[in-house]
Amino acid sequence: MKDQTIITADDHPLLLKGLNDFLVEKKYNIIASGVNGQEAYNLIVKNKPDIAILDIQMPYMTGLEVAKECKKNNIDTKIILITFHKEKILFQKANELNIFGYILKEFAIEEIEICIKSVTEGIPYFSPRIKELLGINPYKETYLNNLTPSEKKILKLIAKDKTNKEIASLLFISHRTVEKHRSNIINKLQIEHKTNSLLIWAKDNADKLL
Repeated sequence: MKDQTIITADDHPLLLKGLNDFLVEKKYNIIASGVNGQEAYNLIVKNKPDIAILDIQMPYMTGLEVAKECKKNNIDTKIILITFHKEKILFQKANELNIFGYILKEFAIEEIEICIKSVTEGIPYFSPRIKELLGINPYKETYLNNLTPSEKKILKLIAKDKTNKEIASLLFISHRTVEKHRSNIINKLQIEHKTNSLLIWAKDNADKLL
Protein backbone atom coordinates (compact mmCIF):
# COMPACT_ATOMS: atom_id res chain seq x y z
CA MET A 1 0.00 0.00 0.00
CA LYS A 2 2.81 2.42 0.90
CA ASP A 3 4.39 1.92 -2.52
CA GLN A 4 1.68 4.17 -3.98
CA THR A 5 3.23 7.36 -5.39
CA ILE A 6 1.90 10.52 -3.73
CA ILE A 7 2.22 14.24 -4.37
CA THR A 8 1.07 16.89 -1.89
CA ALA A 9 0.20 20.57 -2.27
CA ASP A 10 -0.70 23.35 0.16
CA ASP A 11 0.00 27.08 0.08
CA HIS A 12 0.65 27.11 3.84
CA PRO A 13 4.33 26.07 4.23
CA LEU A 14 4.02 24.89 7.83
CA LEU A 15 0.94 22.77 7.11
CA LEU A 16 2.59 21.28 4.03
CA LYS A 17 5.78 20.49 5.96
CA GLY A 18 3.78 18.96 8.81
CA LEU A 19 1.84 16.71 6.44
CA ASN A 20 4.94 15.68 4.49
CA ASP A 21 6.98 15.01 7.63
CA PHE A 22 4.20 12.83 9.02
CA LEU A 23 3.78 10.81 5.81
CA VAL A 24 7.54 10.37 5.31
CA GLU A 25 7.87 9.20 8.92
CA LYS A 26 5.14 6.64 8.20
CA LYS A 27 7.12 5.46 5.12
CA TYR A 28 4.74 6.75 2.44
CA ASN A 29 6.19 7.38 -1.02
CA ILE A 30 6.03 11.19 -1.37
CA ILE A 31 7.56 12.02 -4.76
CA ALA A 32 6.88 15.78 -5.03
CA SER A 33 5.15 18.74 -3.38
CA GLY A 34 3.66 21.99 -4.64
CA VAL A 35 2.76 25.31 -3.03
CA ASN A 36 -0.17 26.30 -5.28
CA GLY A 37 -2.81 24.69 -7.45
CA GLN A 38 -1.09 25.27 -10.79
CA GLU A 39 2.11 23.71 -9.50
CA ALA A 40 0.12 20.78 -8.12
CA TYR A 41 -1.56 20.19 -11.48
CA ASN A 42 1.77 20.40 -13.33
CA LEU A 43 3.25 17.83 -10.94
CA ILE A 44 0.28 15.51 -11.53
CA VAL A 45 0.62 15.81 -15.32
CA LYS A 46 4.38 15.23 -15.14
CA ASN A 47 4.53 12.43 -12.56
CA LYS A 48 1.12 10.73 -12.90
CA PRO A 49 1.08 9.88 -9.17
CA ASP A 50 -1.36 7.32 -7.78
CA ILE A 51 -2.65 9.85 -5.24
CA ALA A 52 -2.61 13.65 -4.91
CA ILE A 53 -3.32 15.18 -1.48
CA LEU A 54 -4.36 18.78 -2.04
CA ASP A 55 -5.51 21.77 -0.05
CA ILE A 56 -8.91 22.77 -1.38
CA GLN A 57 -8.10 26.53 -1.43
CA MET A 58 -4.85 27.45 -3.18
CA PRO A 59 -3.65 30.31 -5.44
CA TYR A 60 -3.93 30.00 -9.24
CA MET A 61 -6.04 26.80 -9.09
CA THR A 62 -8.13 25.43 -6.25
CA GLY A 63 -8.03 21.75 -5.35
CA LEU A 64 -11.43 21.40 -7.01
CA GLU A 65 -10.15 23.04 -10.22
CA VAL A 66 -7.17 20.69 -10.25
CA ALA A 67 -9.56 17.74 -9.89
CA LYS A 68 -11.76 19.12 -12.69
CA GLU A 69 -8.77 19.35 -15.06
CA CYS A 70 -7.66 15.83 -14.15
CA LYS A 71 -11.14 14.49 -14.86
CA LYS A 72 -11.39 16.41 -18.16
CA ASN A 73 -8.01 15.06 -19.31
CA ASN A 74 -8.63 11.48 -18.14
CA ILE A 75 -5.81 11.54 -15.58
CA ASP A 76 -6.24 8.59 -13.22
CA THR A 77 -4.63 10.18 -10.15
CA LYS A 78 -6.97 9.83 -7.17
CA ILE A 79 -7.53 13.19 -5.50
CA ILE A 80 -7.76 13.65 -1.72
CA LEU A 81 -8.82 17.12 -0.58
CA ILE A 82 -7.91 18.53 2.83
CA THR A 83 -9.90 21.57 3.94
CA PHE A 84 -10.97 23.84 6.77
CA HIS A 85 -14.23 24.47 4.88
CA LYS A 86 -17.42 22.73 5.95
CA GLU A 87 -19.81 24.13 3.32
CA LYS A 88 -22.10 21.54 1.76
CA ILE A 89 -21.70 23.04 -1.73
CA LEU A 90 -17.96 22.27 -1.73
CA PHE A 91 -18.62 18.71 -0.63
CA GLN A 92 -21.20 18.29 -3.40
CA LYS A 93 -18.78 19.67 -6.01
CA ALA A 94 -16.14 17.23 -4.78
CA ASN A 95 -18.61 14.38 -5.27
CA GLU A 96 -19.43 15.50 -8.80
CA LEU A 97 -15.72 15.47 -9.67
CA ASN A 98 -15.24 11.93 -8.32
CA ILE A 99 -12.92 13.11 -5.56
CA PHE A 100 -11.67 10.02 -3.71
CA GLY A 101 -11.04 11.61 -0.32
CA TYR A 102 -12.31 14.64 1.61
CA ILE A 103 -11.05 15.29 5.13
CA LEU A 104 -10.98 18.24 7.51
CA LYS A 105 -7.60 19.80 8.31
CA GLU A 106 -8.14 19.71 12.05
CA PHE A 107 -8.44 15.91 11.84
CA ALA A 108 -6.03 15.35 8.94
CA ILE A 109 -3.21 13.68 10.85
CA GLU A 110 -5.50 11.20 12.59
CA GLU A 111 -7.49 10.40 9.44
CA ILE A 112 -4.99 10.61 6.58
CA GLU A 113 -3.67 7.05 6.92
CA ILE A 114 -7.20 5.61 7.01
CA CYS A 115 -8.06 7.76 3.99
CA ILE A 116 -5.00 6.67 1.97
CA LYS A 117 -5.65 3.00 2.76
CA SER A 118 -9.28 3.30 1.63
CA VAL A 119 -8.38 5.23 -1.54
CA THR A 120 -5.64 2.72 -2.38
CA GLU A 121 -8.27 -0.03 -2.25
CA GLY A 122 -10.47 1.97 -4.65
CA ILE A 123 -12.97 2.99 -1.97
CA PRO A 124 -13.69 6.73 -1.51
CA TYR A 125 -13.13 8.08 2.00
CA PHE A 126 -15.07 11.08 3.22
CA SER A 127 -14.43 12.16 6.79
CA PRO A 128 -17.23 10.90 9.05
CA ARG A 129 -17.06 14.24 10.85
CA ILE A 130 -17.91 16.27 7.78
CA LYS A 131 -20.73 13.90 6.87
CA GLU A 132 -22.11 14.35 10.38
CA LEU A 133 -21.78 18.14 10.16
CA LEU A 134 -23.58 18.24 6.81
CA GLY A 135 -26.14 15.54 7.56
CA ILE A 136 -25.08 13.56 4.50
CA ASN A 137 -26.04 9.95 3.80
CA PRO A 138 -22.71 8.39 2.82
CA TYR A 139 -24.23 5.63 0.68
CA LYS A 140 -26.34 7.97 -1.40
CA GLU A 141 -23.78 10.74 -1.77
CA THR A 142 -20.50 8.86 -1.97
CA TYR A 143 -20.36 5.09 -2.18
CA LEU A 144 -23.17 4.61 -4.71
CA ASN A 145 -21.52 7.19 -6.96
CA ASN A 146 -18.45 4.96 -7.07
CA LEU A 147 -20.32 2.01 -8.59
CA THR A 148 -20.03 1.37 -12.32
CA PRO A 149 -23.21 1.28 -14.45
CA SER A 150 -22.93 -2.54 -14.58
CA GLU A 151 -22.63 -2.78 -10.80
CA LYS A 152 -25.68 -0.56 -10.36
CA LYS A 153 -27.70 -2.77 -12.72
CA ILE A 154 -26.71 -5.85 -10.76
CA LEU A 155 -27.54 -4.17 -7.44
CA LYS A 156 -31.03 -3.29 -8.72
CA LEU A 157 -31.58 -6.90 -9.78
CA ILE A 158 -30.35 -8.17 -6.41
CA ALA A 159 -32.91 -5.88 -4.76
CA LYS A 160 -35.54 -7.68 -6.86
CA ASP A 161 -34.46 -11.07 -5.43
CA LYS A 162 -32.75 -12.21 -8.63
CA THR A 163 -30.19 -15.00 -8.20
CA ASN A 164 -26.68 -14.90 -9.67
CA LYS A 165 -27.82 -17.31 -12.38
CA GLU A 166 -30.84 -15.17 -13.26
CA ILE A 167 -28.73 -11.98 -13.31
CA ALA A 168 -26.16 -13.63 -15.58
CA SER A 169 -28.91 -14.66 -17.98
CA LEU A 170 -30.60 -11.24 -17.99
CA LEU A 171 -27.34 -9.33 -18.58
CA PHE A 172 -25.78 -11.90 -20.96
CA ILE A 173 -22.71 -12.35 -18.76
CA SER A 174 -21.18 -15.33 -17.00
CA HIS A 175 -22.06 -16.51 -13.50
CA ARG A 176 -18.43 -15.89 -12.50
CA THR A 177 -18.63 -12.27 -13.73
CA VAL A 178 -21.72 -11.70 -11.57
CA GLU A 179 -19.87 -13.05 -8.55
CA LYS A 180 -16.92 -10.74 -9.21
CA HIS A 181 -19.27 -7.75 -9.53
CA ARG A 182 -20.98 -8.71 -6.26
CA SER A 183 -17.62 -8.82 -4.47
CA ASN A 184 -16.65 -5.40 -5.88
CA ILE A 185 -20.00 -3.92 -4.84
CA ILE A 186 -19.62 -5.24 -1.28
CA ASN A 187 -16.15 -3.69 -1.04
CA LYS A 188 -17.21 -0.34 -2.48
CA LEU A 189 -20.27 -0.08 -0.23
CA GLN A 190 -18.21 -1.21 2.77
CA ILE A 191 -20.70 -3.96 3.63
CA GLU A 192 -19.71 -6.82 5.91
CA HIS A 193 -18.92 -10.08 4.12
CA LYS A 194 -21.79 -12.05 5.62
CA THR A 195 -24.44 -14.31 4.09
CA ASN A 196 -27.17 -12.24 2.40
CA SER A 197 -25.61 -8.95 3.59
CA LEU A 198 -25.72 -7.50 0.06
CA LEU A 199 -29.32 -8.61 -0.48
CA ILE A 200 -30.36 -7.02 2.82
CA TRP A 201 -28.54 -3.79 1.96
CA ALA A 202 -30.04 -3.68 -1.55
CA LYS A 203 -33.57 -4.10 -0.22
CA ASP A 204 -33.08 -1.55 2.56
CA ASN A 205 -31.73 1.01 0.08
CA ALA A 206 -33.85 0.18 -2.98
CA ASP A 207 -35.17 3.76 -3.10
CA LYS A 208 -31.62 5.06 -3.69
CA LEU A 209 -31.10 2.75 -6.69
CA LEU A 210 -33.77 4.36 -8.88
